[in-house]
Amino acid sequence: MSQAKNIRNIAVVGHSGEGKTTLCEAMLYNAGAIERMGKVDNGTTVCDFDEQEIARHSSVSLACAYLNWKDVKFNLLDVPGFYDFESEFNSAMRAAGAALIVMGANGAVTVGAEKALDYCLKNKKPSFVFINGMDKENANYHGTVQALQERYKGKIAPIQIPIMEGEKMTGYINVITGVAYKFSDKGVAEIPVPAAYTAELGEMQAVLQESAAENDEALLDKYFEEGALSPEDTMAGLRKGMQTVSVVPVIAGSALLNKGVINLMNELINYVPEASERAGLPATDLKTNEQLLVECSENAPLAAQVFKTAVDPFVGKMNYIRVNRGVLKTGVDAYNPNTDTTERINSLYIARGKKLDPVPSLSAGDIGVVAKLTNTGTGDTLCDPNAPVKFDPILFPEPTLAMAVTVAVRGTEDKVFGGLNRLAEEDKGFRIRKNLETGETLACGQGEVQLEIIKRKLKSKFGADAEFSTPTVAYRESILSKSEAEGKHKKQSGGAGQFGVVNIRFEPGAQDGVFEFVDATVGGSVPKQFIPAVEKGLREAIQKGVLAGYPMVNLKCTLFDGKSHPVDSKEIAFVSAARLAYEDGIPRAKPIILEPICSMKIIVPEQYVGDIMGDLNKRRGRIIGMDTVDGLQVITAEAPEGELLTYATSLRSMTQGRGRFSQEFARYEQAPDLVLQSLTK
Repeated sequence: MSQAKNIRNIAVVGHSGEGKTTLCEAMLYNAGAIERMGKVDNGTTVCDFDEQEIARHSSVSLACAYLNWKDVKFNLLDVPGFYDFESEFNSAMRAAGAALIVMGANGAVTVGAEKALDYCLKNKKPSFVFINGMDKENANYHGTVQALQERYKGKIAPIQIPIMEGEKMTGYINVITGVAYKFSDKGVAEIPVPAAYTAELGEMQAVLQESAAENDEALLDKYFEEGALSPEDTMAGLRKGMQTVSVVPVIAGSALLNKGVINLMNELINYVPEASERAGLPATDLKTNEQLLVECSENAPLAAQVFKTAVDPFVGKMNYIRVNRGVLKTGVDAYNPNTDTTERINSLYIARGKKLDPVPSLSAGDIGVVAKLTNTGTGDTLCDPNAPVKFDPILFPEPTLAMAVTVAVRGTEDKVFGGLNRLAEEDKGFRIRKNLETGETLACGQGEVQLEIIKRKLKSKFGADAEFSTPTVAYRESILSKSEAEGKHKKQSGGAGQFGVVNIRFEPGAQDGVFEFVDATVGGSVPKQFIPAVEKGLREAIQKGVLAGYPMVNLKCTLFDGKSHPVDSKEIAFVSAARLAYEDGIPRAKPIILEPICSMKIIVPEQYVGDIMGDLNKRRGRIIGMDTVDGLQVITAEAPEGELLTYATSLRSMTQGRGRFSQEFARYEQAPDLVLQSLTK
């Protein structure tokens, strides 16, 4: 059982395609956890083991892999880089003590790296940058560092200088110690610092010493007195700066060629905070109902949180869990305050991709897997029943794209929707909900890629086929003026007949009223016992409007006259008469289409505001206001729902993935003629 001071929980994050999974593979290989390095393109890596990941050559879900290096246990959390899987990023960040941000050496800050660094700085999460791809032609280490330094002024701390021969990285200089190394087939060999790098090394050492001194008062005094800091003091100051998120160390290498990765592993031990040093996690003490911070301590009552759930149709549900306090042991009962249930811990594992190694216990600071829990899911707390606490929930993004779900094979409804609901347990960025307005079941996610993956997982895991299509917009119909109509139902076919006549006035009702029925008859022109039948007929009729068949709303119907027959009048006759009056009167009352209007909040960097406003104008949107929050532009707007069905994809394209938005229903408004024309084609 590893102790918290010897554990590093690291989320490996960054833009899609930058080599995160390959880097994890190289680290596992260097530690002896695997015998040979697999390749993403061959589908042989530890962390990309899902069928969809192998097919796409890209990560689609969070994977955990542990390794042991120099008596330290690394729990690596390999996070998908594609935008659609933001929920996996949020899960990993709750479990990890630090982020290892992987980015290409292309002279710019990629969107994925930018978003990850912004998140870490905002949420006080220590971060470390690995500039990958130094084996590629035109690799630009200095340009990439400069781009980082321009965006994150005063925080970027390169602790290494790559030694380049031509366009290839052949070794590196440790800036803090001033020692140079050359790559060889046997690892690295110490060499003298090449003369071409002497001046750069001196300049960088001075910058790092100054940065280290700024993070510790004692070091600052020492720096002023002596004019310099020792390598040990510099490292200590930078390590403290990383913990307080004022320093982001940077090194480089090639994950694919496994160059510079051993150095990275050593530096992660040096700089990444121990699991025991992680700041306390906010929770609620359920005995006192007070907020507290749960500190990492083995000698305290159990408190752990599930950060990821995986669903396997054969193995069952697997909960990935981080123990924040105490020890989680097999054979004990743990209390889940989220579901108010007690769960028996029958089996515990530590994960290396899909390989699960059984363990008897997990101590504070460690990450593992609990199998076959009945009432526990992502975000839930498991704690000592005698010291109940409940961790703050993990925040997941709201879905921004919805598709209507239909079964491909009739009779497989239970299989399809049961499978989708289980996949929603696994992926918290995906939801299944029923649209009560249209009756459609909607698959809701972050983007087209995620929903396509969901559909394929449904097929491979549960053997069920579903079709996803553009959802129906819940249009409505109403009227603008008054009309009066008579409905006459007369049926005589031998024996008892049917007879009923109603005179009804139709007019616009209250804007928030769906339907209002008024009985204004006098003298018993319509017998009292048939009045409910008239209302029933109208309520049935308004389910289908006269323009495009959408429900009729904001309608007032006044029954002011009618006729009956002492023998032939029956309830069914007045139901039919009311429908006939509706069909005659509504077309003469200026019927209109109403469309749902959504209020929107769009958050983008300032350089994209012009594009966003131009696009909203094309979508018949209205800008309500603009504000600046944390350096980003927050645009408040309104637009018809029918124009926003694929807005998530468009916004991502316009902003290179930097923009995000939310929307909610606001009200109905009269739609222009072009909408009516499109609905009645």
